Amino acid sequence: MAYQIRLLGTAHGEFKGLRVYDQRRIGDEIERNLRHEPTVTSRNRKCLQGWTPSFEYEPPLWELRVGDFRVFYDVDGEAQIVSVRAVRRKEQGQTTEDLT
Repeated sequence: MAYQIRLLGTAHGEFKGLRVYDQRRIGDEIERNLRHEPTVTSRNRKCLQGWTPSFEYEPPLWELRVGDFRVFYDVDGEAQIVSVRAVRRKEQGQTTEDLT
């Protein structure tokens, strides 16, 4: 069964503030990677343990890597909902922890 994907809180504004090209690219990757099996670790998707980000989320927090961008999300498996909490650009030299 497919998961419903929602952009919540700051993620909506962050996403809309991106160039249209980046919006399409990130949107396509969100659809491809999070619509089915969003909690399966892959080359571009991992669970973040022991972090306290600046935005609201329901543990555990997951990260999807899309080029220079990181999409942070959590999953309600029972309701089949993926909640995207933040979309951040990762500059060279930054760690993922710097973005949260």
